[in-house]
Amino acid sequence: MGLVAQNIVIIGCGPGGLASALFLARQGHQITLFERFSEPRPLGSGLLIQPSGQQVLDSLGLLDRIRQLASPVHQLHGISVHNGRRALDMKYQNARHAVSALGIHRASLFDTLMQAVKEAGIPIETCKELVGVSENESAIEPVFADGMPAAQFDLLVDASGARSPLATGRLRKLSYGAFWATVDIPDNHGVMPNALDQRYWHARKMAGIMPVGINPATGNQGAAIFWSEKPENAAGVMDAGIEQFRTEYCKLWPEAEPFIAQIGSMDELTMAVYGHRTGRSQTSKRLYHVGDSWHCTSPQLGQGANMALIDASALATAVENAASIDGISKRYSRLRSFHIELYQFLSVMFTPLYQSNGKILPFVRDLAIHHFARWPVVRSFITHIVSGVLGLKHIRQKQG
Repeated sequence: MGLVAQNIVIIGCGPGGLASALFLARQGHQITLFERFSEPRPLGSGLLIQPSGQQVLDSLGLLDRIRQLASPVHQLHGISVHNGRRALDMKYQNARHAVSALGIHRASLFDTLMQAVKEAGIPIETCKELVGVSENESAIEPVFADGMPAAQFDLLVDASGARSPLATGRLRKLSYGAFWATVDIPDNHGVMPNALDQRYWHARKMAGIMPVGINPATGNQGAAIFWSEKPENAAGVMDAGIEQFRTEYCKLWPEAEPFIAQIGSMDELTMAVYGHRTGRSQTSKRLYHVGDSWHCTSPQLGQGANMALIDASALATAVENAASIDGISKRYSRLRSFHIELYQFLSVMFTPLYQSNGKILPFVRDLAIHHFARWPVVRSFITHIVSGVLGLKHIRQKQG
């Protein structure tokens, strides 16, 4: 027998927060969402909804809508320009249960989840920047920067992101970030269709293009373009201007010119900075973390939003099956810790192969991928990693 209806506060309207609200509301709990911005909105350009994330969206009844807004991504492909070797070569068809990823604009994913939250009648309070919590034996209360007192709740779900004031563990800034923008897919181009396609110069430069389904700005089929860059160089790149940016991008990848030509100014590009941290799933009896407030990492494996969605599903499962609040923690940790620790480790291992200053690691990458990635055992292993399903059997067994 599960918990009686709880009064639950969720901090943050990202994918993890919105999905948590939907799962928990459907269990009969009273949910309140708080968001630090005046209007909840997504940040960034495109992302991949991996098969692991699709499972969660399907359980929420939202996958069909997502498919209408997204574009299927059948493979990940990349070439090292300096030697012509394959540096990334993965096809989703090589997984045991082949399900392609879905490339989607963050705004489309956000709007789908937000619309479901509104339809569920879940209240959202905005302009509420979390700075801490106050907790006693019977309740927990969020503390906001405006100093206004908040209500007391039975549980608090922290989905406020990598810079959450409640997160544990040291946040280590990664050496490389990326400039992102969204453009329309040109009628004529030489970029691989239905693929996340990339070009590399060793591991110091990386350019990528990924279909994202509907471009919210135009209503046309769109693509996310990105360019790897060190954060400390971002201001210099901005100051150099759009012509210099286009020149550098197309020097690495001439076939991308029809995409890059659509960017009119540097103001259309957003610089994303990344960090790595693995904290704790729970920091008090009534406080639980979802997504980047628990674990954040490089986007190289494309798992960020997917991991947050899985967290939301697992937390709801833990709440549903707990006889008391004390019973949530152990089950939630059991459902998620193995999968999270595995992907945090894999991220630490793989990121330097694609974003670093050295030449030895990218040489090993190119050699291994070019010559061995098509071996059946190797390609199946890589596909299961990228799909996000490696380790999910562990979760399904425990949920069952």
